[in-house]
Amino acid sequence: MTKTISIAGRSIGLSHRPFVIAEMSGNHNQSLDRALAIVEAAAKSGAHALKLQTYTADTMTLNLGEGEFFIDDPNSLWRGTSLHKLYQEAHTPWEWHAPIFERARALGMIPFSTPFDATAVDFLEQLGVPCYKIASFENTDLPLIRKVAATGKPMIISTGMATVADIDEAVRTAREGGCEDIVLLKCTSTYPAAASDTHLLTIPHMRALFNCEVGLSDHTFGIGAGVASVALGATVIEKHFTLARADGGVDSSFSMEPPEMMALVVETERAWMALGEVHYGLTEKEQKSRVFRRSLYVAEDLAPGDMLTESNLKIIRPGLGLPPKYFDTLIGKRVGRAVRRGTPMSWDLLTSDDDNVSTSPQQMPRGARA
Repeated sequence: MTKTISIAGRSIGLSHRPFVIAEMSGNHNQSLDRALAIVEAAAKSGAHALKLQTYTADTMTLNLGEGEFFIDDPNSLWRGTSLHKLYQEAHTPWEWHAPIFERARALGMIPFSTPFDATAVDFLEQLGVPCYKIASFENTDLPLIRKVAATGKPMIISTGMATVADIDEAVRTAREGGCEDIVLLKCTSTYPAAASDTHLLTIPHMRALFNCEVGLSDHTFGIGAGVASVALGATVIEKHFTLARADGGVDSSFSMEPPEMMALVVETERAWMALGEVHYGLTEKEQKSRVFRRSLYVAEDLAPGDMLTESNLKIIRPGLGLPPKYFDTLIGKRVGRAVRRGTPMSWDLLTSDDDNVSTSPQQMPRGARA
C-alpha cells in the first residue's frame, strides 16, 4: 500500500479526492495578461494546481533549421517550423513565473512547474515551488532527475514512451537521490492522443510494480479517460488547459476549455466517491427503500380455516410481508383467524394444527428461514 503524499498541504492518495492539474504550457500565446487570465479560469473551473513549463529555446535545443532540428512530419501539429522556433514561441518567460505563481496561490491553487534542465531547477527553487514535474521526454534524463531529487520535494514523472526498465531506472534514481514521494503518470506522448492508445489498465499495474502513487497525464479529448482512470486508482490527473481552443497556440488543439475542466473536476471526484469500499446488503440510506421490495400479502378476505391459494396470496409491493421465497411453502396452509385483504403475510396468521406445524420459521430448516 503506497503512503499518502502531501504537496503544499494537499494530501494525495487513494483515500483523498483526485488531484487535478491544469497545464498552461504555451497557451499563454506570449501574453502575460492571457497567462493570468488562464490562471483565473483554471481556479474558477476547480483545478487544484496550475503547472508551467520552465525552459528557454536555448536550453531545449540548438538554433538550427535543418535536418532533425526541423519538423517536417506531415502529421505533426508543428510541421514546418524548427524546434528552436517552436520552443521560442511556446516557452513561458522566466520573469512571468513569479506573478503567475502569486496569482495562483491567491486563488487557492498550488503552482509548480516542469524544469527541463538544471538551471530551471535552481530558478524554481528560488520561487519556492512545492513539487516538480518531469516531462515524458525527459524521463530518461537521469542527471535532471537527480538534480530534482536533491531538493527533497515530491516528484511527478510522466511515463510517455518509457519502458518498464526506463521507469524503474527513473524511480531508482529519484529515490537514491533523496526523493521519497513519487507520483508516476500514465501518459501517451502523442498530441492529441487517441483513447485506444491510452491503455489505462497500466495504472494499477504501475502502482503495484513501483509502489508509487499513480495518475494520468492525459492528451485525449474530453473527460472520459480521466474519469475512467480514477476507477483504476489514479490519484492525479493532468490536462492541458486554455481559455478557448479557437484562440490558437502551440497546444490549443488538445487543451481543455474551462467548462470541460470544470466537468473533469466534478466527475472525477464523483467517480472517486462512487468507488467506496466492498459492500453488500443495505446501506443506511437504503433502509427506507426496503418497503418497495416485493413480499407476500393476503389478496382476499379470509375466514378462520381458509386455505391459502395462488389467488388469495400474492407477491406484490410493498415489502412488509414475508419474503417471496416462502410462497410455495405457504400455498395449501390454512389461516387461524380472520384476515382482511391487504394484510402482510406473517407466520402468526397460520393455524397451529398438525398440518401447519412445519410452517413456523423456528421449525423450518435453518437455510429456509427469513
